[in-house]
Amino acid sequence: MALGAGVDFSLEDAVNGTAKLPMYRALYLDSLLEEHDSLSLNRDRTYRALIKNFKTIRDADYEVPDAQAEVLRPYQVHGYKWLRTLAAAGFGGILADEMGLGKTLQFISLVQALFDAGSMSLCLVVCPASLVYNWQEEFRRFAPALGTQVMTGTASQRKSRLAALPEGTVCITSYDLLRQDIALYRELNFSLMVLDEAQYIKNQKASMTKAVKAVSAQLRFALTGTPIENRLAELWSIFDFLMPGFLYSYAEFSDRLETPIVKQKDEEATAKLRRMTAPFILRRLKADVLKDLPPKLEEVRYTRFDDEQRKIYDGQIVRMKQLVASSGSSGEDKLRIFAELTRIRQICCDPSLLLENYHGGSAKRTACLELIQSAMGGGHRMLVFSQFTSMLALLEEDLNAVGIPYFKLTGATPKEQRLRLVRAFNEGDTPVFLISLKAGGTGLNLTGADVVIHYDPWWNLAAQNQATDRAHRIGQQNQVTVYRIIVKDTIEERILAMQEAKRDLAEAVLSGEGTSLASLSQEELLELLG
Repeated sequence: MALGAGVDFSLEDAVNGTAKLPMYRALYLDSLLEEHDSLSLNRDRTYRALIKNFKTIRDADYEVPDAQAEVLRPYQVHGYKWLRTLAAAGFGGILADEMGLGKTLQFISLVQALFDAGSMSLCLVVCPASLVYNWQEEFRRFAPALGTQVMTGTASQRKSRLAALPEGTVCITSYDLLRQDIALYRELNFSLMVLDEAQYIKNQKASMTKAVKAVSAQLRFALTGTPIENRLAELWSIFDFLMPGFLYSYAEFSDRLETPIVKQKDEEATAKLRRMTAPFILRRLKADVLKDLPPKLEEVRYTRFDDEQRKIYDGQIVRMKQLVASSGSSGEDKLRIFAELTRIRQICCDPSLLLENYHGGSAKRTACLELIQSAMGGGHRMLVFSQFTSMLALLEEDLNAVGIPYFKLTGATPKEQRLRLVRAFNEGDTPVFLISLKAGGTGLNLTGADVVIHYDPWWNLAAQNQATDRAHRIGQQNQVTVYRIIVKDTIEERILAMQEAKRDLAEAVLSGEGTSLASLSQEELLELLG
């Protein structure tokens, strides 16, 4: 009788005392044993201590460091103790709290504790380029005794800094610069390494992912609010960084778990994956742990095309349907389809994004300006998100025309200026902050706003929710109202329906959400077009 996909020996071996397994399998084995009451194993002292520690994290003896004792909320103390328990056992893990719950602070508390205990020499933080200075600021604020070194500047400057890192330093670099400097990082040994926004390594074949996994670190952790955005392979890639082999080789993972779960809706395989990964993933939702966080209200604001905009849209839809019907499954065909879908979405936003000589109306642009003016009339301040930076430029024109002050943040905004803009918005009274979804969807604390406007719906609901969480997070004192502006009888309405229908996969494993255009069949694409 086999115990299951996560434990590669039989019950007979276990009873005969001949079973051996890696330490990281112990927690999965314990969950299986609880389901077999008739089976009794003589578990050794190490095994018993490990299981006991994981079952009593809340009462663990790990004291919160003095530097963070006054700022950690109860659920963050639990998160810190969970990280300490994993670290003490030599395991890695994913802190997957919902955006806005303070994952950075919980990890900083772990670094402080290991430093105080004399068990940390060098710590490496790898994050998106836009967040390197945010991390440095957070360390200065919550752990001022720890030295930080941000790896920016020229290649020679970074080389010199890496060669002279003093003991006890927290080294902060971006994914892209780590990839460029990987030969230098291979020469170093880190006590602790963390990936922020760890979904950046979801593509196991990418050079960035390979570089991250090549760094030598005794302990490895990942922070991400979306460990599964589109595919289970993304979760495998993160675990391959944390504990290589834990979820097998990718080919074996795909055969044993991913294919049965995704293709066959195998509930037993889903339960196995959940049991295997649950001890190493800590995920809390704001609704569960922040009872004092003001509520979030969501509303869809509908608008309709005028005749001219409708004619342009309908023409593009006819063209798109013909393209889908005649396309195959090649990568080139998919790229052409995605490009056409983007054009349709641009027409919904404002036809001038696509047509150079268009001088007609834009239903959504008019609705957005009216919503901004109405919110301002009620004393509200707002974040306005769009995927298209060119759309933000058009909204700038509208705000300038009516004399409404604003800030703007895109991927072109220098990292140092991001912090200045965030501080100025939170501490001032500028009513509008225009933000590109990709550049501002993570790593920003913008609790000065209590209204969030999503100008164009994004395929991946998780990305949209991350953007909303820039305002609906710790420190927010007011109710947050979230508006999505949608053009009736268009692809945008069907995107909303798709977002709701595609939640199932991540929900089954860890309470996440996500979808990908790349996973859509020809039939789903045609349904999307109406």
